[in-house]
Amino acid sequence: MGKKNAETREKPLEKMTATELREMAKDLPDITGAHGMNKPELVVAIKKAKGIKEDKPRKSRGSIREMKKNIRALRSKQEKAVEKKDKKMAAIFRRRISRLKKKSRRAVA
Repeated sequence: MGKKNAETREKPLEKMTATELREMAKDLPDITGAHGMNKPELVVAIKKAKGIKEDKPRKSRGSIREMKKNIRALRSKQEKAVEKKDKKMAAIFRRRISRLKKKSRRAVA
């Protein structure tokens, strides 16, 4: 009597793992290329296919991939500044990298 049926109660999409979301996406005919998507892309695609509306719009702070790409570019610039012994520019790049890392952590949360 105290057992909960897993079929009647489904986990929210945001709480599911990427593997579980891919399995669910395989069963939906509207979604193609699920194995090439990451978790946020899968959640959006499944919601769209099932007709679920987004609860609250998230603030667009730029994608995490773009931020990490910018961090890598800044790191290479910082290394070049260190090689040239330009302490001022190296410090500037260090602060920019730090800011981007903080933004990416906030975007995930």
